[in-house]
Amino acid sequence: MRQTTFNSLFTNIPTIGLGLAALGRPGYITLDHAKDLQTDYSVESMQEHTNQVLDAAWENGIRYFDAARSYGRAEVFLANWLHSRNIAPSDVVVGSKWGYTYTAGWQIEAEKHEVKEHSLTVLRRQWSETQTNLGDYLNLYQIHSATLETGVLDNWDVLHELSKLKETGTFIGLSLSGTNQAEVLKKALSVKTDGLALFDTVQVTWNLLETSTSEVLSQASNSGMSVIIKEVVANGRLTMRNRNLTFSATMQILEEQALRLNTTIDALAIAAALAQPWATIVLSGAARVEHLASNIKAHGVIWDEEAATTLAQITQEPAIYWQERSDLKWN
Repeated sequence: MRQTTFNSLFTNIPTIGLGLAALGRPGYITLDHAKDLQTDYSVESMQEHTNQVLDAAWENGIRYFDAARSYGRAEVFLANWLHSRNIAPSDVVVGSKWGYTYTAGWQIEAEKHEVKEHSLTVLRRQWSETQTNLGDYLNLYQIHSATLETGVLDNWDVLHELSKLKETGTFIGLSLSGTNQAEVLKKALSVKTDGLALFDTVQVTWNLLETSTSEVLSQASNSGMSVIIKEVVANGRLTMRNRNLTFSATMQILEEQALRLNTTIDALAIAAALAQPWATIVLSGAARVEHLASNIKAHGVIWDEEAATTLAQITQEPAIYWQERSDLKWN
């Protein structure tokens, strides 16, 4: 039985981590993803490209890396890099997720890129796959995009299986997505096995456009749950890549605040997340070394009340935010 909390794995909190959603597969919804990979999608080229980004992350002090079974070869790429750099399991923190199966067949366009199933059968199969790939490096295993609709938080066969994994020393978490993130997290907070809270962490979409979970994230943090923030630049929408004319007024506000604080728009967005009192890890989803370098500048941003007040103006209603996200094209 482990004697630590997830937060105790980190020297500094909050901190930036690296998510591999855009690195482990040829197709993803990030704006201009094809440019990031320079349209070179061979497994060998993508492993080398991933190595370069991971090297840059390590050199800049990043120690948390986040993958998933549905991120193509992300677990394999990460494991290959960890072994080739002789990084000890005790020197790194690794999370992965189960619940989606990658189905794109290494193609950019596919009828379905991933298929969700939160069953005991899938959990056991994907746990075995993750163990084969990451083994002793794995610290955290998360339900991928838990929702009320899949019934996973009422599936006691699954919950007890996760509890068994927790007893062996693996931290257990869940990631959230969609308009009812707050509702799902509230339910997750009530899930207990053997009288103890099951979930150690929650990974949630939170950014300057989508802040609807702020209150429940504060509750989760106060209860002892660690908070991992994903999609903090909104899949590229909170960067200079967003050339949508309907976003121009919002972009002007972002540019003004970034200029005032002597930073970039992406670093501004990440700094906003780092400033939240409940944040443990803020994930960069960078797929290029230069983008990661820009993201990391967030640590130097002096977030202030003017930024918080001004940028609160750009928040969207969750229904609008998630509809715009669903409209993003795989590329």
